[in-house]
Order: sequence, then C-alpha cells, then structure tokens
Amino acid sequence: MAPRTLPEIEISGTPRDRGRQYGEAVRPQLHAARAYYEDAFGQSSGLTWDQVTARATRWLDPVRAYAPELVEEMRGIADGAGVGLLDVLALNARGEVIYDRSFATMAHGPAEPQDEEPAEGCTSFAAYGEASGDGHVWAGQNWDWRAGVADTVVLLRIVQPPKPTLIMQVEAGQIGRQGANSAGIALNANGLGGRFSDAIGLPQTVVRRSVLDQHTVTDALDVLCRTRAHIASNALLTCREGFAVDLETTPAGIGWMYPTDGLLVHGNHYQAGIPAPLAAGYRPMSSDSLVRVPRAEQGLRALREATGPDESRKVVKQAMSDHLGHPESLCTHPDPRRPTVKHWMTLVSSCVDLTTGDYHATAGTPCDRDYQHLPWNLYDGPYGDTR
Repeated sequence: MAPRTLPEIEISGTPRDRGRQYGEAVRPQLHAARAYYEDAFGQSSGLTWDQVTARATRWLDPVRAYAPELVEEMRGIADGAGVGLLDVLALNARGEVIYDRSFATMAHGPAEPQDEEPAEGCTSFAAYGEASGDGHVWAGQNWDWRAGVADTVVLLRIVQPPKPTLIMQVEAGQIGRQGANSAGIALNANGLGGRFSDAIGLPQTVVRRSVLDQHTVTDALDVLCRTRAHIASNALLTCREGFAVDLETTPAGIGWMYPTDGLLVHGNHYQAGIPAPLAAGYRPMSSDSLVRVPRAEQGLRALREATGPDESRKVVKQAMSDHLGHPESLCTHPDPRRPTVKHWMTLVSSCVDLTTGDYHATAGTPCDRDYQHLPWNLYDGPYGDTR
C-alpha cells in the first residue's frame, strides 16, 4: 500500500472564487471535520452543532470589519462544500469556541487553569546562520492536534495577487494556519492557553492568514502587534534573509524572544515571560512542552554539521521524530489511556527551506514516513517574489 499523502489544492481568483474552488475540492474532508467536531463538542460539553455555530456568530462582525475579503472567502467555501457560512466560521474559530468563558462555565463550572482544554500542541523551530551548516534558512514545526481530524488536513496554495502567494497546511475549510509565502516569510504557530478577558478578539485562523498575506517581516510583525486575537498563541516568524523572532501573543499583551546562535525553538508554554493575568497560578497546560522544546533544540543542533539541504532535512526529520516521553513526545502519538475522541498525534511535520523555496511536509508522524515534497516552490509563478 502506498503511504498516505496530504491532498494538494491550489486556488486563485477573487475571494469568493477562491473559496468556492477550495470548498468544492475539500467537500468530503470538510463534512468529516464538521462531523468530528460535532461529536467532540457534544461529548465534552453537551453542545449541539447548532449551538456551536450560534456561538461562532460572535466572530462574524469582527472578522468582517477587519478582513471582509476573508468572510467572502469563507462564504465561497460554504457554497462549494454545500454547508452554511456559520459552519465554516465555526471550523475556523473552533479554538476560540473551546476557550470561550461561557462555554467553559457551561461545560465545567467556573474555569480553573488545570481544568482547561489542552492548548493546540506544536513544536516550532527556526534555524539559520551559525545553526545551519548548509547556509540555508530553515523553518518548520510538528503540528500536534486531535487525531480524529488527521484525514481532513490538506496542503493549500493560494494565488492572490497583489498579495503574496501562500502555501499552508490547514484543516479543510480553514482560511489560515501555518505555512510560508512567496515573500520568503514563514509562520509557525503554537497554542499557549490561559483565559483572559471576555472582550471579543479575532480568531487565530484570521490573524495567521493576515500575517502570511504580508510582503515584509515588519508588516507581518505589525499584524501580530496591532491585532487583538481572542486567545493566546505563539507566532514564530522566519524570513529568508536570515532573521527570526518569536512573539507570545495574548489578549493582555505580547512577549518576544530571538534565536540563540541562529536556533530558536518554541512549544506550548510561555518562554518569554508569563503574562501578568496568569502569573499567580500559572501551570503549563501542555506539560510535555517542557520536554519537547529542549529535545528539539538538542536534535536540531546537528544542523550545524549538515553539508547540504538533503542532509539538513534528514537531521530535521530525526530531530522531530524524538520519542522521549512517548506518546506525549515531540513526535506525538495517540495515548490509548484517553478516549478516542481525545486522541492526539502529530498531524503534520513541516520543513521549509526558505533559501530555495522547497516545502516538505509529512502526512502524520515523521518517525514512520518520509517528507512529501510539494509540487509548488514558494517562489514559482508570475506572482512569486523574485529571489
């Protein structure tokens, strides 16, 4: 049997046209994602899917005010997939619904840090300069999330002049997550957790898409610094010129950090500083992050000795396949002690060479499968930025 690969989908045209092409291409996956989250929300909170979409409506006006073209794209996705706009919005705001205070109160009583739903797990990295033996700029991550949506993940290329062309790995129907663009900017992201104020902020899919829609790293940073997201999330920006910066973004403020000797790794705990609203009783919700980050750093230090891109990718694969603490390890596998609906795994391990524009990703855990070399180069096409 041939190894599973991630579907590769390319869309272009107006926002509505792009969305319709996307929705038509992922119709089965999107319906599977909706069915999974309907089951997951039902089991964890007793909410019906109609109640979930009703809660998601609170993000419709803020997204329309901030990026009306993204609402049009979501409307096109809904048309193409044969679902409602609120279904698509709920899939884009599923993390925000989980962390909504009213959701938490209804589902679990008053929210305490130890009772919160675990943050979306990920281990992100950037390596260049002293950390890169081949002289290339590398970025990537292990994206850890619920195993039940593994078959809904797709690779998406968006051609949208005059904005940069994007390549992202997303759950079907999502308009943004993590990836890179034709301006040579990569965004890798990690959930951080913690509940803040009740004020409505933007969903992470909208923020991340807006970051990757920028032509310069300073404009991408401006999105992260000036936009109020609804939940806390870490953003690791890397650009092909050989620069990276990490921002721990929260509704209460932002912390930042830079690489050490060209290497930067971030997980799912606050590394730049614990936000004041959480400081008194902070506990990392993903405690395994305290293992994953140093193990990734240790493995990725071998990049210093790599003599070319092929060898570098092998080093990245080996590093990101680490199993210390298995199954909640850097390479995450489902934990049989947990209910099936709460099984987690590494959905995608990505490795992007920002120097050459080559994009690689795995359809699942990197320990037991090879990287899939995407047919698109970041810098290909009439709208790609020239190197």
